[in-house]
Formats: sequence, structure tokens, C-alpha cells
Amino acid sequence: MAIIAAMTGELKPLVRGWQHERRNGVDLWRSVLSIDDEEDREWVAACAGAGVDRATRAIAEIECDGAIDMLISAGWAGALSDQFAPGKVYRASGVIDARTGESYAATGWLQECWVVTSPKVADAREKARLASSYGAGLVDMEAAGVARLAAMRCIPFYCIKGISDGFRDRLPDFNRFISEKGQFQRVRFILYALIRPWQWPSLMRMGENSSKAAQGIKESVLEILRNEVL
Repeated sequence: MAIIAAMTGELKPLVRGWQHERRNGVDLWRSVLSIDDEEDREWVAACAGAGVDRATRAIAEIECDGAIDMLISAGWAGALSDQFAPGKVYRASGVIDARTGESYAATGWLQECWVVTSPKVADAREKARLASSYGAGLVDMEAAGVARLAAMRCIPFYCIKGISDGFRDRLPDFNRFISEKGQFQRVRFILYALIRPWQWPSLMRMGENSSKAAQGIKESVLEILRNEVL
């Protein structure tokens, strides 16, 4: 059972206490659950950076150790309407790839929204365009890649997204701080933000919402894992 995210902060509450290693540029965490009269079930979480290509890289690294039975795309997303509140967590009905128009349904829930996967961090104008073009409620950068690989392997796919930024939030252009390998360049961003105090309130709100969302992601993912095991 594999959980794929972009950034370690998205999974921090979930993987606390799990065994960690970093391999070939991918952070991996493992936990094993034993059930009476059942084989041990291994849960693996992985982060390799932002974007579909990095999510694909994370899955490939997990598969170096064996086949995957289930894929979960988990992490932060931006809201594409006021209906979706910052700090809250949503279980997606499915995912749309903005680059190709392909869509993938998620597994087994009374569904709440669709996610559109964009190749870049969406600013306010791009959020409005994506909402109009795709009718989605949330935007992220990885879920379509995870969904595509789940479909190719004929295994269950779930998508759990926590809202880090609201539809009307005005934030810096984060794209300039994401490296070619999908890594967020934290030091560069801190230096940028330090001399722009007018942006501090919105960044603080985003930090608080991201923390709440990460906790909610943990609870939602554990619910899926419990249901799958039992």
C-alpha cells in the first residue's frame, strides 16, 4: 500500500515513528501492520518532489522492492472555489490531467470533488481558468501521474487532498522556488520573504492551513488503510 506526496511536510504527521530512509533522491517511510490470521501488510510512503514526473519517480523507487497493491495520492492542494475551505481535507472523486485532458476516477467513496493536476503552481488567475475549463474543485501537481500508474496496474487509487491555499488568497509565485527536480528551495524562499513583510500575513495563514491539512491528511489516509486491512 503506497502513499505518494510531493513534500515531506505533507506526510509528517502520518509517518511519525515509521522507519525512514532516503534513496536515489526519494524519501521513503515504512510501517508494517500485523493482523491475526493475515499476512503482514506493509505501508510505504514516498516523496520525491513536486510534479507528475517526480511522483512517477517515487513510485518507481517503491517498486524496486516489490509490487504495489494500492496507490494513494496525498498532499496539499489549492482551492478552485470558495466551497473548499483552507485547512480542510477532501477525498477526491477523481483526477483530471490538465496537460492531456485525461481523467481517472478514484476508488470507492461517496465523492466530494475532482482534482485537476497542473504542471505548475496555480496563481489566482490560473485557478479561475482551471475552474472554468475543468469544473474541478482543487488543483495539485501530482495526482494525475499517480492515478495513471494505478490504472495501468489495475490497482485501487485514492486521492486525499488538504487545502493549503484558498481560492482568493494572494501569494507569491512559488514556481520560481521549485527546482528542476521538483524540490522546494526553502532557503531562497526565506530570503525572498524576509524583505517583503507585506506578504507575511498571507504566508502565515498558509502555514497554519497547511499544518491543519497535514493532520487531516493523516486521519483520512489511516481511515483508508484501516478499511483496506479490515
